[in-house]
Amino acid sequence: MSLDDRLERLWVPYRMSYVRGEEPEPDDTCPFCRIAAGGAQSELVVHRGATCFVVLNLYPYNPGHLMVVPNRHVADYTELTADETAEVAALTQTALRTIRAVSAPQGFNVGLNLGGVAGGSLSQHLHQHVVPRWSGDANFMTVLGRTKTLPQLLEDTRDLLAEAWPAAPTTTSTTLGDL
Repeated sequence: MSLDDRLERLWVPYRMSYVRGEEPEPDDTCPFCRIAAGGAQSELVVHRGATCFVVLNLYPYNPGHLMVVPNRHVADYTELTADETAEVAALTQTALRTIRAVSAPQGFNVGLNLGGVAGGSLSQHLHQHVVPRWSGDANFMTVLGRTKTLPQLLEDTRDLLAEAWPAAPTTTSTTLGDL
């Protein structure tokens, strides 16, 4: 078979497990609790704070798709402590600044999916998505082929973001009144 068909090819072999519907570690343990404890996929953590961590999405919508996750297994935003709420907010702001510095996106989607019916596939452990967006990032592959192609390996994305993450503390207050 000849590949001389004038088509460019983008090879993304690490996505095959997602296409097949395979879970990276098939057990009933919450993946965010595993990551918080330093287990499977903790190599994708960009930053660890006092009550929360920032991790790359294993199945990102776009390069640099981060999630801000409390260490504690909690499902609803209203169940967060004041310290957790402040750190989720501060880490989300730092994530936006860091992604802007690394890859200059044209916009972002930031948000929570609370409950399975809201689109939360891991709704039992709250996490805030920070998704960088560029004009044209949803093309025919995404729309027709239901496949997202990513130009960068997760490990490379993690290294770029971790290196650019500021070393200074991200929270200065511990009460909601200070937000």
